[in-house]
This record gives sequence, structure tokens and C-alpha cells, in this order.
Amino acid sequence: MRSRRWGYVVAWVVAATLAVVVGIAAVSTVGASIRDRGPLGKEPPPDAREGVQVPRPDPGVQMRRDTVDGEFGSFRVGCRGVVAYGLDFAPADGWRVVSFEEGPDDDVDAVFSSRDRSFDVEVFCNQGRPTVAEIEPATLPDDD
Repeated sequence: MRSRRWGYVVAWVVAATLAVVVGIAAVSTVGASIRDRGPLGKEPPPDAREGVQVPRPDPGVQMRRDTVDGEFGSFRVGCRGVVAYGLDFAPADGWRVVSFEEGPDDDVDAVFSSRDRSFDVEVFCNQGRPTVAEIEPATLPDDD
């Protein structure tokens, strides 16, 4: 009877060790993929993909400028045809700029933040004129 119990214990230890080894191998493989070291992270950047064109400004087209204003401040944008440029920003009192995209690109954006609020302002060029695509407000989590 004792030898049978020892056999069960040994079998359980072997099975548990094998399960741990397989689990570690699986997590390592998936983790490497997520951290851009495996097959999931090997997709080329958008401008390097076949058939995708990055907009190029036409040097013969004059730049049109406009400013997007709000409680957050202002975001000055220029368009040269379909190509957008983030030219300048001016946060209102109590606001700051978290990110600012200069372009050239098909759209540009600026993110303004004040305490627990933010605005993501996105602008594209419509027939050569700066056009607001979206002003997205957000409530930020507390920094406790």
C-alpha cells in the first residue's frame, strides 16, 4: 500500500513540474510577442506597407492657416492641399499641452490637459482648408 502511495506522489510531482514548465514556456512566448519580439510585432510601419501613400505637400500650393479655439486654448493649423501641419499652440491659463503633432500628415492633433480634464483636438485638410475632425473631451483618473 505504501509503495502505491509513493507512486502517486511521484506521478503528481512529475505532472506538476511538467505543467509549470509548459506554462512558463507559453507565457514567455506570448510575452515576447506582445513586447514586439515575436510574430505579432513584426508588421511594417504604415508608410512602408505596399500601396499605402504618405501625403506629400504640393510646393506650388499656398498654405492656408486657421486656429481652433476652445476653453483649453488655441491650436494653429496649416494646410497645403491635403497635407496638414500643426503650426503652433497656446494653452489657456491652467492648461498645458501634453502632445503636439507637427506633421506633415493627413491630419494633426494636439492634446491639452488641465488637472482631471483633457481635450484631444484633431484637424485635417478639407479642400485645402483646416477642418476640425474632432475635439474629444476626456476626464482623467485621479492621481492619488
